[in-house]
Amino acid sequence: MQINRLFEIVYLLLSKERTTASELAEHFEVAKRTILRDIDILSQAGIPIYTVQGKGGGLSILENFTLNKTAISEDEQKQILLALQSISVTSEINVDDLLAKLESLFQKSSETWIDVDFSRWGKKTANDNEKFEKLRQAIIKSQEIEIDYMDVSGKKTTRTIYPLKLIYKEKSWYLYGYCLNKNDYRLFKIKRIKHIFMNDHYFDRSIYSAPPIENPDITYISMILKINATSIHRAYDDFEEQDIVSNLDGSFIVNAEMPDDNSLYGYLLSYGADLEVLEPLTLRLRLAAGIQKITQKYEEDYNA
Repeated sequence: MQINRLFEIVYLLLSKERTTASELAEHFEVAKRTILRDIDILSQAGIPIYTVQGKGGGLSILENFTLNKTAISEDEQKQILLALQSISVTSEINVDDLLAKLESLFQKSSETWIDVDFSRWGKKTANDNEKFEKLRQAIIKSQEIEIDYMDVSGKKTTRTIYPLKLIYKEKSWYLYGYCLNKNDYRLFKIKRIKHIFMNDHYFDRSIYSAPPIENPDITYISMILKINATSIHRAYDDFEEQDIVSNLDGSFIVNAEMPDDNSLYGYLLSYGADLEVLEPLTLRLRLAAGIQKITQKYEEDYNA
């Protein structure tokens, strides 16, 4: 591609005192007249390239010239480097050489600001990372996949999918794609994908333009919670700071709003004795009834 060749010409001129059009033509395996046209384009773009005639002459770039003297601002240079770093950890494209060249041109060294590890804490296997790698490859190549999937009811199904993109939502990763079983777009929670099989069939990505993901019709419930100091770090993970108020006894009051579904009770119970529902009374009573059922199960074992 010409844009890549133009960029590398500038890089070569910056890293070498002088070169010739013939040497550049040999390096890029193009005609000498192609290089001369490239030099004209760069000169018109404001890159100060000049020619020295005679023995030992050739093409040179103005001493001490760097790209930060062109139209790319300081902030834009940083954004380019950060964007390339994010590509390097989430894409199959190798941008290490490009990063090194840009750092040289910008006269900057970029510190790594992002590192993506899809495996769960405490897991000793590479299964999660392998799963994401398969999905990434399938999305990039527009390759049909088959998955074993566990739905919210615990039912295991096999789905054939045209994978379109990965989505991070509400602390979980999802695969968004076109499900051939349902003939519709579906969202699959990646933790519930048990196996991924890469089929030999490829699909036309331009035909499957994923529509915006609609928020499901969810009923929310407002709550006032009392949380002990030993678990307050979790509250700061899940709620806004302005909704958390400290008490004199070291506990905290949290004004929260969460979906009123079965997952709510599991979340509240996960705090154990560190959480108390103060309001509403209906939720407090329902939670108490659930705790009583749990207690009965263990009392039966104890009394057996």
